[in-house]
Amino acid sequence: MKSSDFKGVFISNPQKPMFTDQLNRTIVLKGIPERIISLVPSQTELLVDLGLGDRIVGLTKFCVHPKNFKRTKTIIGGTKNFHFDKIDGLKPDLIIGNKEENYQEGIDALADKYPVWMSDIANLEDAFAMMRGIGEITGTLSNAEKLVAEIQNDFTFKIPHRGSVLYFIWKDPLMVAGKGTFIDDMLTKAGFQNLMEVSRYPVVGLEEVRSLKPDFLFLSSEPFPFKEKHIAEFKKSIPTAQVFIVDGEIFSWYGSRLKHAAGYFKKMLADF
Repeated sequence: MKSSDFKGVFISNPQKPMFTDQLNRTIVLKGIPERIISLVPSQTELLVDLGLGDRIVGLTKFCVHPKNFKRTKTIIGGTKNFHFDKIDGLKPDLIIGNKEENYQEGIDALADKYPVWMSDIANLEDAFAMMRGIGEITGTLSNAEKLVAEIQNDFTFKIPHRGSVLYFIWKDPLMVAGKGTFIDDMLTKAGFQNLMEVSRYPVVGLEEVRSLKPDFLFLSSEPFPFKEKHIAEFKKSIPTAQVFIVDGEIFSWYGSRLKHAAGYFKKMLADF
């Protein structure tokens, strides 16, 4: 780590740098964080790729990347169900969370005791800002800048418009990704028009889906694990649309998994 990578604004005590997260909250550290807890799977993978694997002491049960990494760490619960006793036992000097993926009551309780840096991401630019912000607060800014530059370069290619789409994230009830979501922005980057104008993740009925007349239906591999058997069900109900299973991590993980997104979208041009 370079000393220039640790870019907190120093307040009265020169050993306590101050940072601002994506919710405009002020986070004060005692120094470079050495015991980090990640509450978000995509940001866990990012921390590892920034070279911080040894400093991560706790993560969620959903932190599946890198493969088998969570076996070496303490699992502190889920993204919306924290085990506060385990967190207290880890004595973290930094906790990394996200507004959408975590729950406010839990975050508020943690922030009363520990430095908690929160991300808030609706598009690719927000993701880049998050990477730089985590790089700054962890002293790995140069690594974060390299990662951002790599992903930005990957996204310089032009994807032609492919058609309209509805992106399903859940089955019972049927839920889709709407406006103001990272998925919506990634659909645009992949060349698709998201027909769902409602914000966030609305519940829809099959009649509404039929009335929108989408060219494509994307069934995400997560959070609901859509499988091949569900394709036939949707084709029967919406015979005019092409139905595909898509990689939910590519469309919704806003950390270093984005290194794989451009290649996936290019492959879609041939496969879809």
